[in-house]
Amino acid sequence: MASFKVRKSSILGVLLPLFATVVIIFGPSLTMISSSSMGLASPMTPLPSWNDGPTKSAILEFVDRITQESSPDFVPVEDRIATFDNDGTLWAEQPLIQGAFVLNQLQQKAVDDPTLLQQPLIKALSAGDTAYLEQVEMSDVDQLLALLNQGVTDEAFQQDVENFFRTATHPTLKVLYSELTFKPMVELMAYLRANGFQTWICSGGGIDFIRVISEQFYGVPQQQVIGSSLKKQFVEESDQMILKRTGELNSFNDKAVKPVNINLHIGKRPVFAAGNVKSGGDIAMLTYSQERSGPSFQLIVNHDDTEREFAYGEPDNASLDAAKTKNWQVANIKRDWKTVFAYQEKSQ
Repeated sequence: MASFKVRKSSILGVLLPLFATVVIIFGPSLTMISSSSMGLASPMTPLPSWNDGPTKSAILEFVDRITQESSPDFVPVEDRIATFDNDGTLWAEQPLIQGAFVLNQLQQKAVDDPTLLQQPLIKALSAGDTAYLEQVEMSDVDQLLALLNQGVTDEAFQQDVENFFRTATHPTLKVLYSELTFKPMVELMAYLRANGFQTWICSGGGIDFIRVISEQFYGVPQQQVIGSSLKKQFVEESDQMILKRTGELNSFNDKAVKPVNINLHIGKRPVFAAGNVKSGGDIAMLTYSQERSGPSFQLIVNHDDTEREFAYGEPDNASLDAAKTKNWQVANIKRDWKTVFAYQEKSQ
């Protein structure tokens, strides 16, 4: 019984924010996404979308210190691992973009079967009924995962994700979700790569979802994405062996599970780790990085800009308290970023 409660609590921790989006609006035309629109930075101009200040200076000083062979803190190239959370760290999470994608899937399925909208869980998701979602049973969650994923091939899922990003628009910002990567963080990843780092994404979001866009949006290869995953089966169909998704959760990559999966996928502690304020979900990853043998850098993105993005925090202030106690760097969006989204520069 105890193990069931842990599992239910863990999955609901991602389901509640993931599915709390009510409105999905589709853009009128297809848009091609280029690296320039995502704000990829030139190595010759490090962090141009960051304001001068203690956070930017700390990043530049750290990278310079560990990449100089004469430095006592020199870190060999093969050990320069950087891990980044995705939601709220690399792109906006109000609402969670994968949550918008899931609701889009549900809407499409309801076209063929309108009775789906009468199922209590789906009705609650569509209405953003968090009171109902807090009481949901694990069996209902399993049925939803099975409904959306059972028997779906990786190729079909990838196509669905690509179609979503071509057309789906944020409900209040009125731009494509593909425009909502944080330009300063994309620049940071490019800057680290220019200095010999491997940049990895380590997210609570779905690994297959993020892999579709990781290289195009962030310059991160698919094989350098860690995320929540479903179990799959390798089966024969029409004289071919193919992978199919199941509705059974394999790993929910959040909080203390992040270090476990970093070890599984990378085998080394990150030298650089970045997360954000929202649920305390990145504290374990940053702690895992800090406790490596040798120099390390931890960064927390704090959402405090109501005008250019969204302002929100944590009821217990866990992430910022950890940053203060452990001497992590905090990037306050209002103070530290000249630009939040690349599209905002174009409109000025």
